[in-house]
Amino acid sequence: MAALKLPTIALASLAAAAVLASAAAPVAHAAAVAEPSAVGFVVVREAGTGSASTAQSYLDSLLASVAHQNGWESATGKYFTKRSKAKAFIEQTKPSFGFLSFGAYLGLRKAYGITPVAVADASAAGGAQYFVISKDHVTLDGCKGKTLATNHSRDARFIDHVVSGDAFDLADFQVVETTRPVQTIKAVIDGEAECALVDDSQVLAMGEVEGGLLLRPLWSSQKLPAVIVVSFGSAPAEQVSTFTSNVEAMCEGDGKSTCDAAGLKAPRRIAADAFAAQQAAYDQ
Repeated sequence: MAALKLPTIALASLAAAAVLASAAAPVAHAAAVAEPSAVGFVVVREAGTGSASTAQSYLDSLLASVAHQNGWESATGKYFTKRSKAKAFIEQTKPSFGFLSFGAYLGLRKAYGITPVAVADASAAGGAQYFVISKDHVTLDGCKGKTLATNHSRDARFIDHVVSGDAFDLADFQVVETTRPVQTIKAVIDGEAECALVDDSQVLAMGEVEGGLLLRPLWSSQKLPAVIVVSFGSAPAEQVSTFTSNVEAMCEGDGKSTCDAAGLKAPRRIAADAFAAQQAAYDQ
């Protein structure tokens, strides 16, 4: 691409900005030094829907409430829908805590010393149950060998070893990868695929898509936790103790409105080995 020629006034403005940035460097450095006082969080909602910027604003409000509740100066975090991008953030910032979808928890736990603290429900977030749907077939066996649309195939290990419960492997189908939840539904409606693997939020959305009422679930997984609240191995023990003690009250009192806005409900403490069976299956 040809380089753009900036007008003289624009070049002058950039030069002035550079001078100001240089003068402000000590302030920026001071802010960077102060940043470690903020308790770090990461949110990974794989196949999440809606605006990431809106989700981030809800997260910021939630974390302000969490910081107040736990007596921290502040808490900061970032929202991701892709595990690969979240990994770079985790490695760079070393957060103390996270809110993860179940597949992300299973896939990241070993590398970052993740321990489950609680589970929570999430409004329309998906990932709490999976379904195979079709317009023409009525059994799972009828879909095997046929085209299967899905936006959940990035982690085949999670689908094959945990979600399916040995009912199928993705290799049993001709997988048609999609990138958006509604795109997966439309692929079956429009005949681009004979079946689809979707989650609970997509099943709820089928009625809102033209032609969606022609689709029906023909297989369902066991119910899975929608959100895993976790601590990272990098978290100080005192922080973990405080957060764990208060986690069930996160959405009570002043925290209720921020949890409602973020779609988070009823966090419940769990034992560190609560998902030992699923972890063993995932690691096979």
